[in-house]
Amino acid sequence: MDGSDPNTVFVFPKGLVHFPPHTHPRATEILTVLEGSLFVGFVTSNPNNTLITKVLNKGDVFVFPKGLVHFQFNNGTGNAVALAGLSSQNPGVITIANTVFGSKPSIADNIIAKAFQVDKETVDLMQAQF
Repeated sequence: MDGSDPNTVFVFPKGLVHFPPHTHPRATEILTVLEGSLFVGFVTSNPNNTLITKVLNKGDVFVFPKGLVHFQFNNGTGNAVALAGLSSQNPGVITIANTVFGSKPSIADNIIAKAFQVDKETVDLMQAQF
């Protein structure tokens, strides 16, 4: 596997796949682990916001439903390789932290502070990371 296939995912130990927690607003994603293992999960929609997780090993397959926030993380000690497929040629991707804390122009501090129930200093700290 030389990495020439854009759907082949190579993940170093303690690394996130492609993006931090994100969503695909127009596609379901299916992930098959080819080597190593990955800790994966998604969060159901409101009102429950239930976290569904699983450790995937070589040969395991996992589906991330369209529009739900999800992640893939290599919590192992060796490299992991996976194959990802999406149900649309234009799935879109929205990374949660980048979208909220890195928008240009910035979302007003008071709005983010109220939404996340934190103080302005915490919002400023988070926005400075993006």
